[in-house]
Amino acid sequence: MADRSSENLIKRSLRTARHQLGEVVHVAAVYLGIAALVTIVLGVTVPSLREQSRQMHEALLASLRPVSLQDDDALTSYDQDLAGVPQEPLSPGGAAGNETESGASGMQAAAAAGEGVKAAVGATASPSRRGLAPILPRGNEVLQIPGVTRAQAQALRSYIARKYKIARSVAGVLVKTAFSVGKELNLDPQLLLAVIAIESRYNPYAESHVGAQGLMQVMADVHKDKFARYGNAADAAINPIVNIRVGSQILADCIKRRGSVQAGLACYVGASGADDNGYGNKVLAERRRIALASGIPLR
Repeated sequence: MADRSSENLIKRSLRTARHQLGEVVHVAAVYLGIAALVTIVLGVTVPSLREQSRQMHEALLASLRPVSLQDDDALTSYDQDLAGVPQEPLSPGGAAGNETESGASGMQAAAAAGEGVKAAVGATASPSRRGLAPILPRGNEVLQIPGVTRAQAQALRSYIARKYKIARSVAGVLVKTAFSVGKELNLDPQLLLAVIAIESRYNPYAESHVGAQGLMQVMADVHKDKFARYGNAADAAINPIVNIRVGSQILADCIKRRGSVQAGLACYVGASGADDNGYGNKVLAERRRIALASGIPLR
């Protein structure tokens, strides 16, 4: 009788062990299947995402060429924003300065984009427009900004390129433009960079549900007079540097009208009173982060 009880106990133990092993195998098979499915999906989608990133990078570089600028005064002013950006020849491996720190754009794709746009400028532009090629700096160029050390300028460019996933060369152009425009309008350049960050996250093609466009989300229909010198307002609004110029002028007018930066930001975002739904605090917080990352003191 005891032998039979022991035999039954062993059988039950074996059945239990077999059942548990079956569950483990089943779960392992499910996870392996999921892993295989994820691998297949990534294998299909990642090349497509890389291609989209490359195309966006090329489009952004191309948009920096002011195709809508018409009058020579505007062209001259535009050129002066980017004067002094040195050029360096491409290394055999590609343009390192044109890659994003997140790796979204490959070195060779960035180099090809820069070469393609530069060739287009040289082939189609009038003599007065050929000087716009320096907006496409290549290589590890030195970013020079009056009153800012080289280390601070490079740190600022790296922070923006890394956080907002744009090419370092493009970040350098936008930073240089912000400092140039800020000097003209007596605005803190880091405030302008912070507004761009909050408004569009450095996406020059961003558009809101109410029609605000570009880096600083400017309403082209409302501010046609400010875009007039740059040609067609709808086209100029998505030109990064023109958008910064017009948006900065609007912000400067708002600050002058309201009497303070905080109130001016509320005006810029369209708030009729002091309540801007936290917009001003977001901008000023980002400005502090930019200043901390770059080491450039706040004005």
